[in-house]
Amino acid sequence: MSTSVRIVGNYLSPYVRKVLVCLHLKGIAYEIDPIVPFMGDDRFSALSPLRRIPVLIDDRVTLTDSSVICQYLEDRWPEPALYPRDVADRAWARWLEEFADTRMGDVFIWRLFNQLVIRPFVWGEPTDDAVVQKTLAEDVPAVLDYLEGQAPADGFFFGALSIADVAVAVFFRNAGWARFKIDAARWPRIAGLVDRTLRSDGFQAVRPFEDTSMRTPPTEQRAALLALGAPLTKDSFGTTIPRRGVMSV
Repeated sequence: MSTSVRIVGNYLSPYVRKVLVCLHLKGIAYEIDPIVPFMGDDRFSALSPLRRIPVLIDDRVTLTDSSVICQYLEDRWPEPALYPRDVADRAWARWLEEFADTRMGDVFIWRLFNQLVIRPFVWGEPTDDAVVQKTLAEDVPAVLDYLEGQAPADGFFFGALSIADVAVAVFFRNAGWARFKIDAARWPRIAGLVDRTLRSDGFQAVRPFEDTSMRTPPTEQRAALLALGAPLTKDSFGTTIPRRGVMSV
Protein backbone atom coordinates (compact mmCIF):
# COMPACT_ATOMS: atom_id res chain seq x y z
CA MET A 1 0.00 0.00 0.00
CA SER A 2 1.65 3.21 -1.18
CA THR A 3 -0.14 5.70 1.05
CA SER A 4 2.10 6.96 3.86
CA VAL A 5 0.43 6.82 7.28
CA ARG A 6 2.14 8.41 10.25
CA ILE A 7 1.00 7.85 13.82
CA VAL A 8 2.06 10.13 16.66
CA GLY A 9 1.63 8.47 20.02
CA ASN A 10 3.16 6.09 22.51
CA TYR A 11 2.79 2.31 22.46
CA LEU A 12 1.58 2.38 26.08
CA SER A 13 -1.57 4.37 25.27
CA PRO A 14 -4.71 2.23 24.88
CA TYR A 15 -6.01 4.70 22.31
CA VAL A 16 -2.83 4.44 20.25
CA ARG A 17 -3.00 0.65 20.66
CA LYS A 18 -6.52 0.60 19.24
CA VAL A 19 -5.41 2.44 16.10
CA LEU A 20 -2.26 0.34 15.65
CA VAL A 21 -4.23 -2.90 15.95
CA CYS A 22 -6.68 -1.66 13.32
CA LEU A 23 -3.79 -0.74 11.02
CA HIS A 24 -2.28 -4.21 11.45
CA LEU A 25 -5.59 -5.99 10.89
CA LYS A 26 -6.17 -4.00 7.71
CA GLY A 27 -2.62 -4.48 6.47
CA ILE A 28 -1.89 -0.75 6.33
CA ALA A 29 1.79 0.15 6.61
CA TYR A 30 2.66 3.00 8.95
CA GLU A 31 5.45 4.80 10.75
CA ILE A 32 5.17 5.87 14.38
CA ASP A 33 6.59 8.73 16.43
CA PRO A 34 6.22 7.06 19.85
CA ILE A 35 6.07 10.13 22.08
CA VAL A 36 4.10 10.33 25.29
CA PRO A 37 1.70 13.27 25.12
CA PHE A 38 3.35 14.90 28.13
CA MET A 39 6.55 15.26 26.12
CA GLY A 40 5.34 16.72 22.86
CA ASP A 41 6.74 20.02 21.58
CA ASP A 42 4.88 23.07 20.27
CA ARG A 43 4.45 21.40 16.87
CA PHE A 44 2.63 18.56 18.63
CA SER A 45 0.33 21.13 20.29
CA ALA A 46 -0.52 22.47 16.83
CA LEU A 47 -1.44 18.97 15.63
CA SER A 48 -3.30 17.97 18.80
CA PRO A 49 -4.76 21.05 20.53
CA LEU A 50 -5.76 18.97 23.58
CA ARG A 51 -2.25 17.44 23.62
CA ARG A 52 -3.68 13.95 23.39
CA ILE A 53 -2.73 10.91 21.36
CA PRO A 54 -2.98 9.31 18.88
CA VAL A 55 -2.59 11.63 15.92
CA LEU A 56 -2.87 10.24 12.38
CA ILE A 57 -1.25 12.09 9.49
CA ASP A 58 -1.59 10.91 5.90
CA ASP A 59 -1.84 12.39 2.43
CA ARG A 60 -5.36 13.71 3.04
CA VAL A 61 -6.03 14.49 6.71
CA THR A 62 -4.63 15.02 10.19
CA LEU A 63 -6.87 13.47 12.84
CA THR A 64 -6.53 13.42 16.63
CA ASP A 65 -9.20 11.11 18.10
CA SER A 66 -8.83 7.32 18.10
CA SER A 67 -12.47 6.61 17.27
CA VAL A 68 -12.49 9.17 14.46
CA ILE A 69 -9.23 7.68 13.17
CA CYS A 70 -10.55 4.10 13.24
CA GLN A 71 -13.73 5.09 11.42
CA TYR A 72 -11.63 6.92 8.84
CA LEU A 73 -9.51 3.82 8.31
CA GLU A 74 -12.65 1.75 7.89
CA ASP A 75 -14.15 4.18 5.37
CA ARG A 76 -10.98 4.56 3.33
CA TRP A 77 -9.85 0.91 3.53
CA PRO A 78 -13.09 -1.03 4.07
CA GLU A 79 -11.58 -4.52 3.79
CA PRO A 80 -11.27 -6.42 5.97
CA ALA A 81 -14.22 -4.85 7.76
CA LEU A 82 -13.78 -4.04 11.45
CA TYR A 83 -17.26 -2.61 11.90
CA PRO A 84 -20.33 -4.88 11.49
CA ARG A 85 -22.27 -4.59 8.23
CA ASP A 86 -25.71 -4.70 9.83
CA VAL A 87 -26.82 -1.17 10.71
CA ALA A 88 -28.01 -2.06 14.22
CA ASP A 89 -24.91 -4.10 15.00
CA ARG A 90 -22.73 -1.31 13.63
CA ALA A 91 -24.41 1.22 15.91
CA TRP A 92 -24.03 -1.09 18.92
CA ALA A 93 -20.35 -1.64 18.11
CA ARG A 94 -19.87 2.13 18.08
CA TRP A 95 -21.58 2.34 21.46
CA LEU A 96 -19.26 -0.30 22.94
CA GLU A 97 -16.32 1.63 21.51
CA GLU A 98 -17.67 4.81 23.11
CA PHE A 99 -18.21 3.06 26.45
CA ALA A 100 -14.62 1.83 26.30
CA ASP A 101 -13.17 5.20 25.29
CA THR A 102 -14.99 7.12 28.03
CA ARG A 103 -15.98 4.99 31.01
CA MET A 104 -13.20 2.41 30.75
CA GLY A 105 -10.69 5.13 30.00
CA ASP A 106 -11.73 7.00 33.13
CA VAL A 107 -11.64 3.89 35.34
CA PHE A 108 -8.67 1.94 34.02
CA ILE A 109 -6.44 4.79 32.85
CA TRP A 110 -7.10 7.87 34.96
CA ARG A 111 -8.14 6.14 38.18
CA LEU A 112 -5.84 3.11 38.02
CA PHE A 113 -2.93 3.34 35.55
CA ASN A 114 -2.49 7.08 36.11
CA GLN A 115 -2.44 6.64 39.87
CA LEU A 116 -0.10 3.66 39.95
CA VAL A 117 2.21 4.41 37.01
CA ILE A 118 1.95 7.90 35.49
CA ARG A 119 1.76 10.02 38.65
CA PRO A 120 4.73 8.49 40.46
CA PHE A 121 6.98 7.83 37.46
CA VAL A 122 6.23 10.86 35.24
CA TRP A 123 5.26 13.60 37.69
CA GLY A 124 6.92 12.36 40.87
CA GLU A 125 3.60 12.59 42.70
CA PRO A 126 2.32 10.09 45.28
CA THR A 127 -0.40 7.59 44.42
CA ASP A 128 -3.78 8.42 45.95
CA ASP A 129 -4.46 5.08 47.62
CA ALA A 130 -8.06 5.99 48.42
CA VAL A 131 -8.79 6.53 44.73
CA VAL A 132 -7.19 3.20 43.81
CA GLN A 133 -9.08 1.31 46.51
CA LYS A 134 -12.44 2.79 45.49
CA THR A 135 -11.68 2.09 41.84
CA LEU A 136 -10.94 -1.58 42.49
CA ALA A 137 -13.81 -2.05 44.93
CA GLU A 138 -16.56 -0.18 43.08
CA ASP A 139 -15.75 1.20 39.63
CA VAL A 140 -13.97 -1.77 38.07
CA PRO A 141 -16.64 -4.31 39.17
CA ALA A 142 -19.39 -2.08 37.77
CA VAL A 143 -17.65 -1.90 34.39
CA LEU A 144 -17.05 -5.64 34.31
CA ASP A 145 -20.62 -6.42 35.38
CA TYR A 146 -21.87 -4.41 32.41
CA LEU A 147 -19.46 -6.00 29.93
CA GLU A 148 -20.22 -9.49 31.25
CA GLY A 149 -23.87 -8.90 30.33
CA GLN A 150 -22.90 -7.94 26.78
CA ALA A 151 -20.18 -10.49 26.01
CA PRO A 152 -20.94 -13.80 24.26
CA ALA A 153 -20.13 -17.16 25.80
CA ASP A 154 -17.46 -17.66 23.12
CA GLY A 155 -16.11 -15.84 20.08
CA PHE A 156 -16.41 -12.07 19.82
CA PHE A 157 -19.15 -9.48 20.27
CA PHE A 158 -20.36 -9.72 16.68
CA GLY A 159 -19.00 -13.10 15.63
CA ALA A 160 -15.83 -11.95 13.90
CA LEU A 161 -13.23 -9.74 15.58
CA SER A 162 -14.43 -6.13 15.38
CA ILE A 163 -13.74 -2.65 16.66
CA ALA A 164 -15.89 -3.41 19.71
CA ASP A 165 -13.59 -6.21 20.85
CA VAL A 166 -10.47 -4.19 20.12
CA ALA A 167 -11.74 -1.05 21.88
CA VAL A 168 -12.60 -2.97 25.05
CA ALA A 169 -9.51 -5.19 25.16
CA VAL A 170 -6.93 -2.42 24.78
CA PHE A 171 -7.51 -1.23 28.34
CA PHE A 172 -6.62 -4.55 29.89
CA ARG A 173 -3.02 -4.31 28.73
CA ASN A 174 -2.67 -1.18 30.89
CA ALA A 175 -4.65 -2.79 33.68
CA GLY A 176 -2.21 -5.68 33.63
CA TRP A 177 0.73 -3.30 34.05
CA ALA A 178 -1.13 -1.93 37.08
CA ARG A 179 -1.30 -5.55 38.37
CA PHE A 180 -4.99 -6.05 37.70
CA LYS A 181 -6.40 -9.20 36.12
CA ILE A 182 -10.03 -10.06 35.44
CA ASP A 183 -11.42 -12.64 37.84
CA ALA A 184 -12.48 -15.30 35.32
CA ALA A 185 -14.60 -17.09 37.91
CA ARG A 186 -16.71 -13.97 38.50
CA TRP A 187 -16.68 -12.58 34.95
CA PRO A 188 -16.02 -15.60 32.66
CA ARG A 189 -17.52 -14.19 29.45
CA ILE A 190 -15.62 -10.92 29.35
CA ALA A 191 -12.44 -12.59 30.64
CA GLY A 192 -12.61 -15.06 27.75
CA LEU A 193 -13.37 -12.38 25.16
CA VAL A 194 -10.51 -10.18 26.32
CA ASP A 195 -8.10 -13.12 26.33
CA ARG A 196 -9.08 -14.13 22.79
CA THR A 197 -8.77 -10.55 21.57
CA LEU A 198 -5.37 -9.95 23.16
CA ARG A 199 -4.09 -13.14 21.52
CA SER A 200 -5.17 -11.98 18.05
CA ASP A 201 -2.59 -11.04 15.42
CA GLY A 202 -2.89 -7.26 15.69
CA PHE A 203 -2.28 -7.24 19.42
CA GLN A 204 0.58 -9.71 19.16
CA ALA A 205 2.27 -7.56 16.51
CA VAL A 206 2.59 -4.54 18.82
CA ARG A 207 3.14 -6.41 22.09
CA PRO A 208 6.98 -6.51 21.99
CA PHE A 209 7.13 -2.75 21.42
CA GLU A 210 4.70 -2.16 24.30
CA ASP A 211 6.67 -4.35 26.68
CA THR A 212 9.90 -2.58 25.79
CA SER A 213 8.29 0.84 26.24
CA MET A 214 6.95 -0.18 29.64
CA ARG A 215 10.45 -1.13 30.81
CA THR A 216 12.17 1.97 29.40
CA PRO A 217 12.14 5.61 30.59
CA PRO A 218 10.30 7.89 28.11
CA THR A 219 13.45 9.74 27.06
CA GLU A 220 15.15 6.43 26.16
CA GLN A 221 12.23 4.68 24.47
CA ARG A 222 12.95 5.83 20.93
CA ALA A 223 16.42 4.29 20.90
CA ALA A 224 15.19 1.07 22.49
CA LEU A 225 12.34 0.75 20.00
CA LEU A 226 14.62 1.46 17.06
CA ALA A 227 16.92 -1.33 18.19
CA LEU A 228 13.90 -3.65 18.36
CA GLY A 229 12.89 -2.84 14.77
CA ALA A 230 9.86 -0.64 15.41
CA PRO A 231 8.70 1.30 12.29
CA LEU A 232 9.80 4.68 13.62
CA THR A 233 9.59 8.03 11.85
CA LYS A 234 12.87 9.73 11.00
CA ASP A 235 12.02 12.81 13.06
CA SER A 236 10.02 13.35 16.24
CA PHE A 237 7.73 15.83 17.95
CA GLY A 238 9.17 14.78 21.31
CA THR A 239 11.00 16.84 23.91
CA THR A 240 12.64 15.96 27.22
CA ILE A 241 10.56 18.32 29.35
CA PRO A 242 7.07 17.08 30.32
CA ARG A 243 4.06 19.38 30.26
CA ARG A 244 0.46 18.65 31.11
CA GLY A 245 -2.37 18.57 28.60
CA VAL A 246 -5.19 21.07 28.35
CA MET A 247 -7.61 18.58 29.92
CA SER A 248 -5.34 16.99 32.53
CA VAL A 249 -7.03 14.99 35.25
